[in-house]
Amino acid sequence: MNKIILIGNLTRDPELRTTPNGYTVCDFTIAVNDRRGRNQQNAGGQQQDTAQFFRISVWRQLGETCAKYLAKGRKVYVSGPLTARTYQANDGTTRVSLEVTADEVEFLTSRAESEAMGGGYDAPAASAPSPMAQNSGFTAVETDELPF
Repeated sequence: MNKIILIGNLTRDPELRTTPNGYTVCDFTIAVNDRRGRNQQNAGGQQQDTAQFFRISVWRQLGETCAKYLAKGRKVYVSGPLTARTYQANDGTTRVSLEVTADEVEFLTSRAESEAMGGGYDAPAASAPSPMAQNSGFTAVETDELPF
C-alpha cells in the first residue's frame, strides 16, 4: 500500500488547469516542517527548522474546490499515494521531486486565521464531512462510565 499523510502550508497559490481529455487538475506545493530538525542548532546556537516540499495534484471536483478556497500560506491536510520523480536541473544536477496525487484534502486554516491573511474562507473541508461534523459536536460522557 502506498499512502502518505501530510500536514503543511501552501508555498504558492494553487493552479487549476484542464487536461486535453476534459479533466480538471489543481496543482500546488506544500512545505512540511521536519520535527527532527528542532533538535539541531545552527552556528548561532538557535534551533534550526527544516522543511520538506511536496508537489500535490488534486483531480476533478476536489481539485476545483481546492483552487477556489486554498491560497499561499494556508495549512492543509493531504493524503494519497506518493511518487518520487527525478529530473535534470538547469545546472545539470539530478534532483528528486516528491509528488502526491491527493485522495483527500482538508482545509486546516481556521476562518479567523484566513480572514487575518486577507481572504474569505467559506468551506471547512474539501472532503466529505466526517460523522463527528454531522453530529455538530461532542457527546458528553461521564468518566465513571469509562472502562479504563
